[in-house]
Amino acid sequence: MFFEIFVYKVIIMEIVEIINSRIDLKKNLLEVSFRTIEDSEDEMREDKIDYSLVTEYGYIIESESFDFFIYEEDEDDEDYYDDGEIFIDESELVSFLNEYYTVNPENIPRSEMF
Repeated sequence: MFFEIFVYKVIIMEIVEIINSRIDLKKNLLEVSFRTIEDSEDEMREDKIDYSLVTEYGYIIESESFDFFIYEEDEDDEDYYDDGEIFIDESELVSFLNEYYTVNPENIPRSEMF
């Protein structure tokens, strides 16, 4: 009886830093730039992920905004801050991305110099 041994390359990727993140509600996209444990300080990875996948994976990455320095009396400030920006909980985002890329290793973006 012969046994065949198959060796699979295990992709271990851990995100260590979020460089930039944004939710585009019009296109339903999560746009994110990040660095993994394998990347140098001069490298980063960028990806655009369907935002509905975040909730499918059971994560809520939107966090509440604490605008302590916005005063309603000043109309100019109100216009300046009312841009519809969604604040993102980075620890939840890192957890989601690590799980997403573990399940979908073929979707891991290549690192690029910046």
